[in-house]
Amino acid sequence: MDPHLLTTFVTVARHGSFSAAASELGYTQSAISQQIAALETDLGLPLLRRRPVEPTPAGRRLLEHAGPLLLRLRAARADVLRAAAGPRHRLRLAATPLALGPAVAARLAAARSREPRLDLRLHTCRRDQVAAMVAEGRAELGLIDGLVAPNDPLRLPDAGPMSATGVTEEELVVVLPAGHPLAGRAALRLADLVDARWLQTPLCPLARLRDLVGEGFAAGMEYDGDDVHTVLNLAAAGHGLTLLPASAVRPAGGESRGAGVRGVAVAAPRLVHRVELLHAALPPGPAAGLAAALAGREEEGASHPA
Repeated sequence: MDPHLLTTFVTVARHGSFSAAASELGYTQSAISQQIAALETDLGLPLLRRRPVEPTPAGRRLLEHAGPLLLRLRAARADVLRAAAGPRHRLRLAATPLALGPAVAARLAAARSREPRLDLRLHTCRRDQVAAMVAEGRAELGLIDGLVAPNDPLRLPDAGPMSATGVTEEELVVVLPAGHPLAGRAALRLADLVDARWLQTPLCPLARLRDLVGEGFAAGMEYDGDDVHTVLNLAAAGHGLTLLPASAVRPAGGESRGAGVRGVAVAAPRLVHRVELLHAALPPGPAAGLAAALAGREEEGASHPA
């Protein structure tokens, strides 16, 4: 399949419109129609219904493959260009919102103090976007986080060949309103909270909790953002419980960040908040030095292929 035709198909399906796809890709609407027709001829199957514009069953199946295929092509292009490029002091770091905790931020500050010429731009986004930015060369390094058993690697999106190194693991806490009957406990078992109302957020996806603990964990409210203070305020107001790394709730030696919440340690199952560093092959230079600093120069982070 021609990747240009595949890109056109994905764009039309995303917009549900031939004219909108033409505007985005810089073609005429007639050219878009011809490209879709050529792809359908190649496969011998109709891929899009025209009124309304939506994928056929065959088109939906193709969409499942198209995203990873096109990402791999962009990743291959970026890898070739990266290998030919020289060291750069202007770098971009993509990170999920909870990946840059106190320990990682301190390592980043130390790295910048050792390399004063380093011009770093930080971009926060969701996990699949971090992996895509690194794979496509739009970011030299990425930091992602998630809930796992101790020393288990994170499950990564399929975004092409890259290395993943464990950076930190931190205690998780259940975030409850300060007046909650369980707020005074020293620790809580998640199995005892499956019938409670929870916040559905990108910071703590309930599907992941169900994978790790079992069924239950009904959503009391869905919040599609990634602002930690908003999550703490929602929990304080009783909209639902959530899990966060301890440092996001209570700084070392300090009170809880959010007014009216308490963070209670998780007794079982044994889970941690893990942060991993993603990068493609890095030649010696500032990017490789920053990667070593984020991974901890005095530590041996376990690496695994993504």
